[in-house]
Amino acid sequence: MRASGPFEVTIHTLSSSAPDEALLGRRSIAKVFHGDLEGTAVGEMLTAGTTVQGSGAYVAVDRVTGTLHGHTGSFTMLHTGLMSRGTPQLTVAILADSGSGALTGITGSFAIRVVDGQHFYDLDYTLP
Repeated sequence: MRASGPFEVTIHTLSSSAPDEALLGRRSIAKVFHGDLEGTAVGEMLTAGTTVQGSGAYVAVDRVTGTLHGHTGSFTMLHTGLMSRGTPQLTVAILADSGSGALTGITGSFAIRVVDGQHFYDLDYTLP
């Protein structure tokens, strides 16, 4: 199955014990999904920058709660993002065995597209 739609994301900087010269950061993530997935997500992100413009990385975990094609529940996603001199590579996967409610057993992957500053998702998933 594929679910698609727009979403809003809000990111806030959190305190970190890393020294500024380490180029490490920590952020909170909040999302609101629309379309085939109606719901919200909350999570945290760790970031790493470099001294080269357009290069860095992030990892994040967020918990999605809502209704997906009529199935209500929640699941957790793991993000791994790399940026190499402006070229992005992003993998977002649903954590195995993280589904609850009518989303118990969900597996899949999540793609993010940004068009003219607006965020969109494509969620490819299976349910038992």
